Amino acid sequence: MKDYPYWWDTTRNLEASTHNLELVRARPLDVVVVGGGYTGLAAARHLARVGATVAVIERERIGFGASSRAYEAAPNGLGMTPATRRRGGHGEKIRFTIVSTWLGWAMVAATERGICMTALGDDRTGLETELRQRFPKAELVAADAALAGWAERIVHFITRPGEQPDLPLDIRGTAFQARVWRALQKIPLGKTASYSEIAAALGQPKAVRAVAQACAANKLALIVPCHRVIRSDGDLGGYRWGLERKRELLARERAAVAPDEAAA
Repeated sequence: MKDYPYWWDTTRNLEASTHNLELVRARPLDVVVVGGGYTGLAAARHLARVGATVAVIERERIGFGASSRAYEAAPNGLGMTPATRRRGGHGEKIRFTIVSTWLGWAMVAATERGICMTALGDDRTGLETELRQRFPKAELVAADAALAGWAERIVHFITRPGEQPDLPLDIRGTAFQARVWRALQKIPLGKTASYSEIAAALGQPKAVRAVAQACAANKLALIVPCHRVIRSDGDLGGYRWGLERKRELLARERAAVAPDEAAA
């Protein structure tokens, strides 16, 4: 945990994470890191109310992209609380760009914390409409140089699949969805996993339907590779951005790793 000044394990009780509140008040610019789970979230919200900048990391410390945290550090609390999602982006400025790829049009949108939405579609207007429906109260502005660079990296990944793009993300979802999305990021290029395998990997083998729902709720096409999840019988299942795109993505990813597998 060398990136953060404090690591408070809150998996035992809430008091374990709040007994040093005077220290937090004295140093409000510190990033306070607490354990994940229900108790960790409660502690983080409590700390945020007294002025601490809070980031939450679950005990396994599996990260999202370059952010390496399930919840982005944010001065006003957690970056992905239900209240934030319900506000529809109120008070946020979201940069976005829509670019052409061999899969059709691709949209990349980001807040000041990182990429909050990526999507694939058949036309630019439809993608912009989807973004406005997702964040109806946000101020949408044209992409700056940084976002244009991120979009270029995503297009490169679509064109020549390789290492997963390492980009800053602004995650919006529930704690369970976050766990599922982290598991999806661990599926190797050229491979697939079933919904039941993901549920088992999370230690919740009966949560197959919940895993499928989390995949369907994913708003980060390609970055969180839900296209690599299929049914146990080999059927492709569903895909928010079209089954044909899912089929083509999987075929291109398998082809990208085939030379390396043959050499091995």
